[in-house]
Amino acid sequence: MKVLALILAAFLIAIQGQLWFGKGGLARGVQLRAELRQQQQANEQAQARNALIQAELRDLREGLEMVEEKARFELSMVRPDEIYVQVHR
Repeated sequence: MKVLALILAAFLIAIQGQLWFGKGGLARGVQLRAELRQQQQANEQAQARNALIQAELRDLREGLEMVEEKARFELSMVRPDEIYVQVHR
């Protein structure tokens, strides 16, 4: 019976050793979690930067269209290849 208990204890120690010091041990898990946190922070920063760029692009697109629309209706401006016709009601 003592031999069986010693064998089981040796297996338990071997399993614990693999858990603490092996390839997929706790140290590696802690390292991977830290890398994951860093990557998530980098992703959040990139998403914020992308959102700013998209907002700026949208403003530029809509801004030019709004300027052109104001010039056409308020100042009666036309493009070089257009003909302006005014209709009174």
